[in-house]
Amino acid sequence: MCGITGIVSTNTTLVSHQRIQKGTSCLTHRGPEAEGYYINSEGTVALGHRRLSIIDPSTSAAQPMPYLNRYHIIYNGELYNYIELREALKNQGYSFNSESDTEVIVASFAAFGKDCLRQFDGMFAFAIWDDKEQALFAARDRLGEKPFFFFYNEEQLVFASEMKALWSMGIQKQVNKSMLYNFLAIDYTTNPADPRETFFDNINKLPAASFLTYSLAKQELKMEKYWQVYPEVNNTISEKDAIEKFTYLFSQSISKRLRGDVSIGTSLSGGLDSSAVVAFCDAHTALHYTHKCFTASFPDFEKNELHYAKEVAGKFKLENYITELSENDIVPLMQKLMLHQEEPVASASPMAQYKIYELARQNNVTVLLDGQGADEILGGYHKYFKWYWLELYRQKRLSKTNEVKAAQALGIKQKFGWASKIASLVPELTGGLVQTRKAKQAFGHPDLNADFAFSNKQNLYYSIPSHFNLNSALYFNTFINGLEELLRMADRNAMAHSVEVRLPFLNHQLVEFLFTLPPHFKIHNGWTKWLLRKSVEDLLPKEITWRKDKVGFEPPQKKWMENKEVEQEICKAREVLVTNNILNPSVLRKKIQPHDAHVAENKEWKYWSVAFLFT
Repeated sequence: MCGITGIVSTNTTLVSHQRIQKGTSCLTHRGPEAEGYYINSEGTVALGHRRLSIIDPSTSAAQPMPYLNRYHIIYNGELYNYIELREALKNQGYSFNSESDTEVIVASFAAFGKDCLRQFDGMFAFAIWDDKEQALFAARDRLGEKPFFFFYNEEQLVFASEMKALWSMGIQKQVNKSMLYNFLAIDYTTNPADPRETFFDNINKLPAASFLTYSLAKQELKMEKYWQVYPEVNNTISEKDAIEKFTYLFSQSISKRLRGDVSIGTSLSGGLDSSAVVAFCDAHTALHYTHKCFTASFPDFEKNELHYAKEVAGKFKLENYITELSENDIVPLMQKLMLHQEEPVASASPMAQYKIYELARQNNVTVLLDGQGADEILGGYHKYFKWYWLELYRQKRLSKTNEVKAAQALGIKQKFGWASKIASLVPELTGGLVQTRKAKQAFGHPDLNADFAFSNKQNLYYSIPSHFNLNSALYFNTFINGLEELLRMADRNAMAHSVEVRLPFLNHQLVEFLFTLPPHFKIHNGWTKWLLRKSVEDLLPKEITWRKDKVGFEPPQKKWMENKEVEQEICKAREVLVTNNILNPSVLRKKIQPHDAHVAENKEWKYWSVAFLFT
């Protein structure tokens, strides 16, 4: 787990050790143990690397790593199946000077070119300079767990793990007003139609599951997608077979994510997902698994899950480390959080995650397994009920399945009335009406500066799933809009403390399998994530497996916003946004309204977050 930087240009005045070092030094938190640089003999390529040693901490695994007197690689991430791939490559005649997964990646590229990506099971962002071809090859993992940002014009290609490294190398920081409008109006942090877009005009990100090639001679940059899930539902699979295959794939994912040469622990919120990770970890006797788990607690908050976390920790005999946050911590913590996040966050939830990763580092744990991704691929959010009910109604099966009543009996407050029935029968018309209504709501945002809103009115990114069914909704949130934001927050929060976070639910084979399953394996008899619950019902306490509530890792944001220092910072943020013609001056006269983290009216926290874009 590391930080990478690079410059490629025929203009040798742009390629220097001083410049690449400036960028790489900004990423010390991603790799505090060592730094390395490579500049080719022509002075047209510079690569920089900050190292956090997870696999093979020896100097033989240092980067930039040369290979076959032709390639140099810089790499951020983990390749979980590197042991198996190394053996296969050895059988083909390739030799290795280290025990690292880095060398396996570059050897795989030497052997198979771009097709090597199809063999990788991991999270990664890497770049390989090919001295013979005078070309750069860079790639990002399938789900987008690891970041890769770049600036490109006629003179140069500059890239890095984080945008602050690009800014330090002289790339202009210029706020993208279209993305900002969409965040303030509809909470979007990505553009579903263009996954390259960021909150800054001249900085792109390499999309997930994509690779980039840049020919120095031709000065030609190309991007291509190398992986995509095509859901083909298998309606013949039995409940027994589905549970068995899920259990096998998830167990294999856990096993490989326990590989490493450093201490490994788990995040534990007390919810189903993190508890399932703990339960499956217990079945594996990994050399470096510490049996340490880390939990955020919010005393006197009705949604505090600490008692659930303690129950799980006690069952599996884990050392449970607990971090607490109070309203007096929030202002300095927000400063640190936004320094690392670089792009806005919609609520205070990432703060708790930041503190958990900090606690892990303080207790000498370098790698944490986390439960993120389960809600998107297994149907964990309550919003997914409507998509399943729409599907069942269109199939004339809603009444027979009794799904609405079953969900309401479990405390789900959503209803399925005539408007929903019409939507299920005429989805195209309904989709158009929803998008029109959303556009009007966005443009009519009461706080937005009129000129700012008008100039971006035509740039609304609001989108909906391609079909009115559950799998389509899950696909949309997993691959188009939703999950990427959570992965960004997890990566930056972990790397802020030189901690690596691994997400076993996002093994690509597991993801592919889940998108072949009929929807009733995800929502069943009113229960979300039904397949996961069935897979762990003999491993976890019933109170965890069959919890009815869905907290969503929520902190007491409303209480925090009543703190005077927090109010003052939000007022300052409003002033910044008024000065930059984003908000109306009238907002300065409004009383700050504290809100919970996950409510639609939660505007003030977004204003505070957005103001950091202009610093």
